[in-house]
Amino acid sequence: MATITELKCALRETLESRGVLGQLKARIRAEVFHALDDVSEPRPSLSHENLIINELIREYLEFNKYRYSASVLTAESGQPEIPLDRQFLANELKVVEDPSARSVPLLYSLLSHFQESSEDGGGKMLLRGSASAAASTVTRT
Repeated sequence: MATITELKCALRETLESRGVLGQLKARIRAEVFHALDDVSEPRPSLSHENLIINELIREYLEFNKYRYSASVLTAESGQPEIPLDRQFLANELKVVEDPSARSVPLLYSLLSHFQESSEDGGGKMLLRGSASAAASTVTRT
């Protein structure tokens, strides 16, 4: 007859092999954060820049199946439950995508663009902060 310890070990191995254990841990963390969230402390308003940044992050998280992280981001940031249209994001970022780029999150394409432009001798970019924490000016050096 199996001991309690052996049963626990077998259960853990089964849940890990199915990929369920990580999901359960993430779900518990999300629920704990939700329960601890202080609703009396007002959140700052969601600026246009933060809306775009959060949406890029959410697209990345959902693509990589980090659904609970995405749900925590949405809840904590005040991001709309319905994701922004990808074409809207591309227009806001002033990028044009080829069909192959549409199969991955915009963050991957942006990273690839900046890595390729630095390899092509395009130099580094100087990022300057402005009065707004969310805005920045980009200048090539």
